[in-house]
Amino acid sequence: MDRAEGTTTTPTGTAASGADSDHVPPGPGPKGRRRWIRRSVLAVLLLLLVPPLSALAALRVNYLGDPVDGTYTRHRDALWLGHAWVDGRKKDADVTALARRLRGTGVRDLYVHSGPLEHDGTLPESVRPPARWFLDAVHDKLPGVRVQAFLGDVVASESPNGMRLEDPKTRAAVVRSARQVLDGGYEGIHLDLEPLHSGDRNYLTLLDALRRETRSRDARLSVAAHQIDPLPALHTVRGAVTGHPKWWSQAFFGQVARRVDQIAVMSYDTALPLEGAYGGYVAQQTSLALEVTPPTTDLLMGLPFYWENDISHWGHAETVPAAVRGVRLGLSRTDADRARFGVALYIDFAATEANWRAYREAWVR
Repeated sequence: MDRAEGTTTTPTGTAASGADSDHVPPGPGPKGRRRWIRRSVLAVLLLLLVPPLSALAALRVNYLGDPVDGTYTRHRDALWLGHAWVDGRKKDADVTALARRLRGTGVRDLYVHSGPLEHDGTLPESVRPPARWFLDAVHDKLPGVRVQAFLGDVVASESPNGMRLEDPKTRAAVVRSARQVLDGGYEGIHLDLEPLHSGDRNYLTLLDALRRETRSRDARLSVAAHQIDPLPALHTVRGAVTGHPKWWSQAFFGQVARRVDQIAVMSYDTALPLEGAYGGYVAQQTSLALEVTPPTTDLLMGLPFYWENDISHWGHAETVPAAVRGVRLGLSRTDADRARFGVALYIDFAATEANWRAYREAWVR
């Protein structure tokens, strides 16, 4: 029977009189609504905060413990240098000061910025530096230290602008550019292409071609590498959500490492806000990289020799002491006796005395 006739149907299906229907419990009042809103906000906050807080706690736990004795420099470290060293701004006196700075450290390779490459892979004459004076000065003042040409460009992986590695002509031009700088006396090529997505077969093809060129000249091939998924397939999830995967899979990292003489992990710009969490993250990255880098390849973990404070890099968290401790923990846990291992310092023109002191005290000894 409908409501017009004064009866309703109870949940049990029995009839109730119209008088009884006047006692149906009222809906929530203002206090009930406020309570519901507070509980809903709390539930959302828990959903948003618990995963990252748990991750930070796990990374902090990974930072605990003591590194194994002897996990210090193997004298295979590297230093990234800015373009000023080969474009005329730096002089012999600067090389003398650099030699004094590096003497007694573990730095064996200098990656001096010698580009950037054009999007078509070419290296214009205007940016191709006459570096012979710098090479001669380094060999004179720092015998045994190698100088590699640091070449890079933006890859058109997330925007229409940049280098297109799928184009065979572009890859061939990159190899020609490498040949040009090697003709100028450099002892290796250090390639930094970003953002480079995990699984890029065209990048691996380019590395194969570059390796043939460098090997034919007894030169080194090194690359700046993205970080490795801290959780399996995390790059796939982030890529689907943001369009920027950030990490490489561990398998792809290993594929790259097998094609080069040196692989330097850019283990900074992590967005981690706490020093302990950052150090634990570096420890994890070190272990992940060690697991897939062949013993014939030099594995270098990047140290942040610069200060920034933004959403991707918190200067109070990403410190040299935390990075070095993380490196030593990862090395201790995974392959404490590995010979082909070191750290790479990024970058000379932003480095502070505190950075250099921390590197010497914590890693060089």
